[in-house]
Amino acid sequence: MTKLNPYLNFAGTCEEAFLFYQSVFGGEFTGGIFRMGDAPGTENLSTEDKNKVMHIALPIGNDLLMGSDSIPGMGPGLVMGNNNLISIFPDSREEADRLFNGLAAGGMIIQPLQDQFWGDYYGNFIDKFGVAWMINFSRQVEP
Repeated sequence: MTKLNPYLNFAGTCEEAFLFYQSVFGGEFTGGIFRMGDAPGTENLSTEDKNKVMHIALPIGNDLLMGSDSIPGMGPGLVMGNNNLISIFPDSREEADRLFNGLAAGGMIIQPLQDQFWGDYYGNFIDKFGVAWMINFSRQVEP
């Protein structure tokens, strides 16, 4: 079956962001951290750009959160902020609170986690790296 995995691009803060996400979700990076300088044809990059993240993946449940840094002049360029939004459906209200509080730390809360008119426990925010998240716990999935 087809799977959707969010992929995030950063302007040089990918490793810092993924270490933060790892501190919230736990787990180990799949295959480690691949650097730009590991790729063929990157000999002319600056030392700083060679050290940027080419690819990183963090397993979360049965899915992967993946990311990389964007290098100016390579590709279409990066617009941070509203270009990515990740929706998480936790298994319990407690897990919703834990994820929301962990990921929103240092960020900007758009809508606090609270019971909504449609019956779910929902909130959204932008984390300290400019990534937008939604947490949505549906009582229908709680045992």
